[in-house]
Amino acid sequence: MQNDSIETLLLRHYGSAAPAPVDLEDQLCAMVRRESAAIQAREQRVSVWNQRRVSRRRVLQLVTFSGAGLSVLAMGLNTLQGGQRRAYSV
Repeated sequence: MQNDSIETLLLRHYGSAAPAPVDLEDQLCAMVRRESAAIQAREQRVSVWNQRRVSRRRVLQLVTFSGAGLSVLAMGLNTLQGGQRRAYSV
């Protein structure tokens, strides 16, 4: 679809004799305001998250627990693969 204006799309769909929708401009303005407020709120949350300080203790906890979790997962996968090899070799 081309980048047609709203007026062009309405004329193409309804014809030139059709009445304009009731409160179209007010509805469009309200929608733009809501979207603008949502974008500003999202940008504010991202800004707050980016400015948040993280303690060294918290970073160490995240690294330790994620590393421990990955090693447990790797050991579990090795165990499963070892079990499959034994089942096929029997």
